[in-house]
Amino acid sequence: MHINDLDVAGTTTPVSYTEHGEGHPFLLLHGGGGPQTVAGFAELLTAERHAHVITPIHPGFGGTARPDRFTTIGQLAQLYIALLDRLGLDDVTVVGNSIGGWIAAEMALLDTTRISSIELVDAVGIEVPGHPVVDFFALTFPEIAQRSYYEPDKFLIDPSTMTAQQQAVLAGNRAALSVYTSDTSMMDTTLRERLSAVALPIRVIWGDHDRIADPASGRAYADAIPNAEFVLLTETGHMPQLETPKRLLPAVWDFAHARNHPPR
Repeated sequence: MHINDLDVAGTTTPVSYTEHGEGHPFLLLHGGGGPQTVAGFAELLTAERHAHVITPIHPGFGGTARPDRFTTIGQLAQLYIALLDRLGLDDVTVVGNSIGGWIAAEMALLDTTRISSIELVDAVGIEVPGHPVVDFFALTFPEIAQRSYYEPDKFLIDPSTMTAQQQAVLAGNRAALSVYTSDTSMMDTTLRERLSAVALPIRVIWGDHDRIADPASGRAYADAIPNAEFVLLTETGHMPQLETPKRLLPAVWDFAHARNHPPR
């Protein structure tokens, strides 16, 4: 685990991250479930492809600190642009799931000098009339599983079986998520229009059984971004990296590899 202190909008913010593998660089951004929701996919990506994967922890998640003035998705996007600068990485593919996808979408509107492509995996953040993102905080853990997975029984979380430390981390994740998405219902009403300015190659990847943010949200993302691709994964819910990682892997890798090795 590495930690860098980065200045974002006048606030010194520590960012913790893990680093695995060698090859094409990926920045892998987790959703509201915390860093463990992408850890296995980071290992899979480096084991089966020539990939160098950076997996940061959003400040406040995973037991990490969050400065009081660090409260928005936009600040997270700035933080990760600054992290890529600090690490001196180029031709980076950014892959984000859920709020990680929302952060990635905002990164596409900032300084993208070091980024070659972005992949949004069941991302929240975009407003789609008639298709609101589910109120995560109103759901019980069984209800979260029912809406998050094609086969929810395989992924049920029972906090009563956790240690006190694990329960504290879980509570911290939920608290941090509520801060970053405060009063937005998991969306920014300005994002859809702003996405028309995105110039990067974008692939939108969605689970066909996502009932947190349904596939209409994915198609709206793809429609809002010039020349974006849309890929639907079958028998998959809100977190493909957990439920169908072997299906997600080629969808992520092939797009990233094509951007860096265009046909002659």
